[in-house]
Amino acid sequence: MKGWIYRGIGLWLMWAVTGVNQVMAEPVAVVASFTILADMVRVIGEDRVQVTTLVGPDGDAHAYQPTPVDARAVSQAQVLVINGLGFEGWMERLAQASGFKGRMVKASTGVKQLGQDPHAWQDLNNAKFYIDNITRVLTEVDPERAPAYRQASEHYRADLQALDTEIRHQLAELPPQRRKVITSHDAFGYFSAAYGITFLSPVGVNSEAEISAADMARIIRQIRSEGVKALFIENISNPKVAQRLAQETGAKMGGRLYSDALSGADGPAASYLDMFRHNVATLLRIM
Repeated sequence: MKGWIYRGIGLWLMWAVTGVNQVMAEPVAVVASFTILADMVRVIGEDRVQVTTLVGPDGDAHAYQPTPVDARAVSQAQVLVINGLGFEGWMERLAQASGFKGRMVKASTGVKQLGQDPHAWQDLNNAKFYIDNITRVLTEVDPERAPAYRQASEHYRADLQALDTEIRHQLAELPPQRRKVITSHDAFGYFSAAYGITFLSPVGVNSEAEISAADMARIIRQIRSEGVKALFIENISNPKVAQRLAQETGAKMGGRLYSDALSGADGPAASYLDMFRHNVATLLRIM
């Protein structure tokens, strides 16, 4: 009789352990506020995470209006990854309204902010803070697979460093007079500080800002006085302003830059690293 009891207990323990392992093998449910963060999470988490992105490809997180579907996704998430630095003004309200009970991580934590500019990912060295913060929260939520997260993180950091070095070499030979361009809104301040390219814009860091007649007149005078030769459209912005500036000043339209969002999977900036490669190649073609 005792033998049957012990055998039954043993079978129950085996079932319990197997059940726990199956639960732990489930991917961590992560919600990322926009595509750049979602890509970082996927690189670090691989098949250990299931990522939902709120603001999709070519989307403008400045102007985004969350939906009931977003609220449901956030309510079910174990991890919520946001940029912080005031970029997603709607996110914390969404998290509160959805009843989110998981872990929220501000990926930019540790970055030295430039004024009110939240676009810190535009410097590849800042991305190391993003990677570290995302890796930390994944290892805390899913400690069983912490070594895998850390290994993926180290590989990612190495790729970032290699690309940063490559970009610096590519841009090093540009003379000072060719290092000024115009973009739709002021999203490239960190890129400018890191890589020595001056970006001028008719509006500030928020793409929702209205462009006044005075702003247009100011930027037209600046383009003419400083001899700026190229204007670039951002993937999240209306091209009409850049087109008007080109008509008024004779500056060339230089192509599309990806600032606040990645492209779709079949586009030229489907990943964070591809975004940088595309942007630098686009700049060099016209500068």
